[in-house]
Amino acid sequence: MGRSGASVFQRLAGLFLLTLAVVGFSATQAMAVPAFAVQTGQPCSGCHVGGFGPQLTPFGRQFKINGYTIRTNDFNVPLSAMAVASYINTAKDQAPQPGYTANNNVALDQASVFLAGGFGAHFGAFVQGTYDGVGKQWHWDNMDLRAVTTASADGVDMILGASLNNAPTVDDPFNTLVGWGYPYTGSSLSPAPGAGPIIGSFAQNTVGLTVYANLNSELLLETGVYQSPSATFLDDVGIDPTDPGSIRGVAPYGRIAYTKNFGSQNFEVGGFALAANLNPGADTSTGLSDHYLDLGLDGSYQYFADDKDVVTVNVRYTNESQSLDASQALGNASNGHDSLNDVRIDASYYWRSQIGLTVGAFDTTGSPDALLYAANRTLKPDSTGVTVQLDGTPFGNGNSPLGKRFNLRLGLQYTAYTEFDGAGRNYDTFGANAADNNTLRLFAWVAY
Repeated sequence: MGRSGASVFQRLAGLFLLTLAVVGFSATQAMAVPAFAVQTGQPCSGCHVGGFGPQLTPFGRQFKINGYTIRTNDFNVPLSAMAVASYINTAKDQAPQPGYTANNNVALDQASVFLAGGFGAHFGAFVQGTYDGVGKQWHWDNMDLRAVTTASADGVDMILGASLNNAPTVDDPFNTLVGWGYPYTGSSLSPAPGAGPIIGSFAQNTVGLTVYANLNSELLLETGVYQSPSATFLDDVGIDPTDPGSIRGVAPYGRIAYTKNFGSQNFEVGGFALAANLNPGADTSTGLSDHYLDLGLDGSYQYFADDKDVVTVNVRYTNESQSLDASQALGNASNGHDSLNDVRIDASYYWRSQIGLTVGAFDTTGSPDALLYAANRTLKPDSTGVTVQLDGTPFGNGNSPLGKRFNLRLGLQYTAYTEFDGAGRNYDTFGANAADNNTLRLFAWVAY
């Protein structure tokens, strides 16, 4: 879509945001605008597996699909806050980030404030602003502004909605996609592979408007488009406008998911797609763009025992086709066409919604490219590993002495790599091995 189409999209997105602000915040003076736990009258375990976000139960999924509007009381302040701090040890010293040493670091990973609540029966918001304790700056974080209504036809009950958000999949109710997938907490001090599907790189540096329909609380259909805001705007909200680049025109997105409850069990299967023409590094000097097409499948399983024990499984497969005309012209890629495959699976067990163990495996493979992966000895993007997390959430069932708003999770997380940026051994030609990046992380996650 050209410039005229993009300007129409910007007007529509602006109108949607203005409508939500006028109706929602005028409703603040007369209607309820509580934080989610108080708004729903549920303990955290009512919406979240293990009594802490972001992994959602079936009720939590429906709360999100309903635009955050479900409520049991008349008024509460729609503000929340959280902070995450951690201790990080890697198997071998890493290149230190500014203000930190090469190993054994303690850091405030992030501190966030939220506007989170429903505004009447048709509008809701989840808006997050975050202070990056490692980068030492504020930035806008996840945003999901919703407008919803209900309808029925031929015996089909429908929830119809629209979402103005700033990351593909951030509005998704399932924990299978990249927006809210495992691991649910991390630190920028932890080493991470360099390659991944482009859909995961558009968080906070895009703005999208999607519309969706949920039929009989089982079939979810969603479509929409994403666009890059101006570089000035992204700078103002603390986001690097050159990473990964700017979308040329708009990027269409589609989602389908089917979920079904069978007594104490829940199943979900789905698919997703994103297509984007990208100016790499926001460089338009060549007049060309790279084209990415991400196609994926996902599924999940949840089992809720009568004694409140919970078992979950999430899986995602993404195939990415890359046409790298602009990157080739800029000397950043040797191939005109590359591909990437990414597989993720995780399984959790939570005892009484208080103590949990999660094991997740990941495998990324792709085409060799002498320029795109020049820093890798094999010239490949391949990375494989496992992340294990043991955590405790003492107040997830609503028994906090500081009230319903307070929650705490303490956890131990360990990530082990068998491949990192192309190889298991000497991946960078300087003797670094994948296992050198194995990371132990102890974290404390507080929400109020």
